[in-house]
Amino acid sequence: MKSVTKLLFFFFSISCCSTVSSAEGLREAVLRDAALDAGLVPARDTHILSDDALVSVGQKLFESRILSFNNDTACASCHLDQFGSADGLPNSIGTEGEGVGAMRIVNGGDIVPRNALPFWGRGGVGFDVFFWDGKVDNSTGKIVSQFGDQAPSKDPLIAAIHLPPVEIGEMVIDSRGNDPLQSETVETANEIYDMLAERIEKDPELGSALALARSVPRTSLKFIDVAEAIAAFVRVNFRVKSTKFHDFVFDRQQLSAEELEGGLLFYGRGGCSACHNGPYFSDMKFHAIPFSQIGFGKNGFGVDYGRFNVTLDESDRHAFRTPPLYNVAKTAPYSHSGSVPLLTDAIGVHVDPLLYVDPQKMSANDRTEFYNRLRLWSSTSLNGVVMTEREIAAIAAFLDTLSYDSDSPVKVVD
Repeated sequence: MKSVTKLLFFFFSISCCSTVSSAEGLREAVLRDAALDAGLVPARDTHILSDDALVSVGQKLFESRILSFNNDTACASCHLDQFGSADGLPNSIGTEGEGVGAMRIVNGGDIVPRNALPFWGRGGVGFDVFFWDGKVDNSTGKIVSQFGDQAPSKDPLIAAIHLPPVEIGEMVIDSRGNDPLQSETVETANEIYDMLAERIEKDPELGSALALARSVPRTSLKFIDVAEAIAAFVRVNFRVKSTKFHDFVFDRQQLSAEELEGGLLFYGRGGCSACHNGPYFSDMKFHAIPFSQIGFGKNGFGVDYGRFNVTLDESDRHAFRTPPLYNVAKTAPYSHSGSVPLLTDAIGVHVDPLLYVDPQKMSANDRTEFYNRLRLWSSTSLNGVVMTEREIAAIAAFLDTLSYDSDSPVKVVD
């Protein structure tokens, strides 16, 4: 009798283990299928080849202050590897800033009214909408930008690279002496580009390297050569790499139990993939999420109308482009204004905007603007989702599987 009992227990145990294993296998299969259905592709499918010599000089230009009108700011001042190719600040400090990260706040400088966007995947295949408000947009196959019909390139990344060097407060000091440069005309921008190109031409190292990479005489260098070099560097150094999640989907590698749960929530009940989809975990569209606004905002007085500033379409008020999610675990703080310090907080606010809001501590104007954002959010598919702290932590753990390092860490070198 005891032998029969042991035998039954043995078969019961095998059956239970088999059921559990099948359930785990089913959950993994569901997650893989969901990722593929949402547009995930192998990392290499997003890559655009670039010339090695152009990439090399592009990094030198990216790291040099020579590209700022007043010689005090580099691209790398606000885009460093230690902050996931951002700067670790809620609102960036542009011109007149010193140091990196929090030291730029301590030392003072011109405030850029939005959170610095990282570079991961920028300029890859299909990545054609740039900046929080999409002010450079090639999603229709025709570039829409501040340049109007005088866009410097048909390549949206190259067009986007033309903007920071002519932005007041970003790479042009906001001073009375620079007031004429605030006209924001293409003609004024071209004057700055010509001056910067001449400056690089006269630099023994940068001028010679760029001319050699472009196969032109140094005296023929134009700013478009500079922009194309930086674009080549961005495309290679920050290209999408195969992450732990890619390995799970395409090579049948394993995720932890928490990562697996987070992935299923991301593509399932959490509704995250409704907007965070495609090769870059972004639909490249614009949505209103009622994050708190800190800083003076793009429109001043603590207001930022987002996409509306570009289109003047009322339906775009308070909408911002869905941020891609590669290395999102490294790029705190979050939101267009950098008002959210933790990744778990950012996830929580998506489904519960009142989570960290105290209306009594807000001015009447701030409350009005927040209610407007809340009204727009209430019509989205995220409205009404309930998430526990454990579930939010699981989604954060899943998002960490999208982390990787750049090929060549950047630094400000002069």
